[in-house]
Amino acid sequence: MSLKFSAKAHRYWMDGKPAPGVTTILGKGIPKPAIPYWAARTVAEYVADEPEKVEALRAAGRDPMVAALKGVPWTKRDEAAVRGTAVHDLAERVIHGEAVEVPEHLAGYVEGYVRFLDEFGVEPILTEKSVGNREHWYAGRFDAIVRIPRWRGGVGLLDLKTSTGVYGETALQNAAYAHAEFYVEDDDPNTEIPLPEIDWIAVAHVTEYGTSLYDLGDKGAAFAEFLAAKKVADTTDRRKNLIGDPVQIGEVA
Repeated sequence: MSLKFSAKAHRYWMDGKPAPGVTTILGKGIPKPAIPYWAARTVAEYVADEPEKVEALRAAGRDPMVAALKGVPWTKRDEAAVRGTAVHDLAERVIHGEAVEVPEHLAGYVEGYVRFLDEFGVEPILTEKSVGNREHWYAGRFDAIVRIPRWRGGVGLLDLKTSTGVYGETALQNAAYAHAEFYVEDDDPNTEIPLPEIDWIAVAHVTEYGTSLYDLGDKGAAFAEFLAAKKVADTTDRRKNLIGDPVQIGEVA
């Protein structure tokens, strides 16, 4: 019995077999109609805001220009992901009271997060642990299980987001973590430990201007929606292989 997580590949193996991650499941199981509009806007803004770079691309020829412009949205996404990872790493240390050296470009994020921790009296219980659920066959990694006595009683699962906004899909993500059957320590992936009872789920929106806390509602209802999304996600690979070779005349069905 084991649960192993590869941070580099962001993949999970449970009992020696690949287990889909919660965020991967949600990516496959929930439509994201805003993404094409975001991608188109990102390219349009680049063309409008970077005329010299665009002319340099034009001079390189049509195909290199098209290839570079196609990659603009994903470059921006990757830059945001790197920033988010850095903020999460600092946040994990800060919540435990560790002194950190903060890069200047992340100072606003960390200072606002520290104010949030102090003002709400956040008490960490567990941070950054991998979790698994064999019944529904998924794995994931939560940000923090905490108490926030100045806001509400009980124990909650808190997710950190550094994106431009926070969305209801985060409730499904947190609910999946909250309904995991166990967690493991990174240095002992073979010892399964039951999660504390989770009373509520919430998200902290960490921005360069400060941190805001949002309640994510009924974790039971959110988990039911997560399982529905997983049913859709589970059919993705099946649909990829649904169409085989063309039928030939004379073949018997």
